[in-house]
Amino acid sequence: MQDLEKTMQELEFTLDKEFIELNKLLKILSLVESGGQANAIISDGYVKYNGEVDTRKRLKLRKGDVIEFDETRIRIS
Repeated sequence: MQDLEKTMQELEFTLDKEFIELNKLLKILSLVESGGQANAIISDGYVKYNGEVDTRKRLKLRKGDVIEFDETRIRIS
């Protein structure tokens, strides 16, 4: 019997300022090909912010936040 549970890739993103906007984070980490693609993915509800779906494209992420997208968990530090 195969283990059907998917393993999340864990990433850590270290802020060099107070916050980063969600759509910019996805682009910087190359999880999307463009800012437009990031906005569409966020608007369509494919991104979780601290465990909940959030559709705000310019959501300000700060230290301690966790984003989940496409089997990837990103911790903001």
